[in-house]
Amino acid sequence: MKKYLTILLCFGFIISINAQREIKSEEGFTPQIGVIVSMLNDMKNRVENTVKNLDIESTDFLLDENANSIGTLVLHLAATEKFYQVYTFENREFNKEEQEEWGMRMSMGNEAREMHKGKPISYYLNIYDEVRQKTLEYLKGKDDVWLAQTPEGYRMNNHWSWYHVMEHQSSHLGQILLLKKRIP
Repeated sequence: MKKYLTILLCFGFIISINAQREIKSEEGFTPQIGVIVSMLNDMKNRVENTVKNLDIESTDFLLDENANSIGTLVLHLAATEKFYQVYTFENREFNKEEQEEWGMRMSMGNEAREMHKGKPISYYLNIYDEVRQKTLEYLKGKDDVWLAQTPEGYRMNNHWSWYHVMEHQSSHLGQILLLKKRIP
């Protein structure tokens, strides 16, 4: 007999996972988009669960002079997702205003290290939440045909773009976990 675990996600969606951790399509989305949403939400939950109890000092911790803080990394995840919203849903890159708001968050570096400190982890997670809510709104209006499309002039289809967002989050979660282990 298989045992099932039901997890209530912070967005009000429910995902069922059996003991083998099967991915199931989220309700309210087409089948393949529902799978992408399920995986995106799982990855976001992992990031949030890793950082949600950090104090400001831990959120700002820098491993060395070239490292990024956990807060900056969470903003980077939000900025990357924001970029792929524009890229896949509007078939363009950031305009000037969006670049001013999100560009530094995408590239991180010295300026970001200086600008993004002294804020509670909730500040960063709220921005991440706002971006994700917009992603979910956009994805509700799309179907699996859209997911398979490669916009004219682009090098990747929409499915690969959202896979990339997910694997990007996974990669930076590894950095966050490393940083968290090194916090004095």
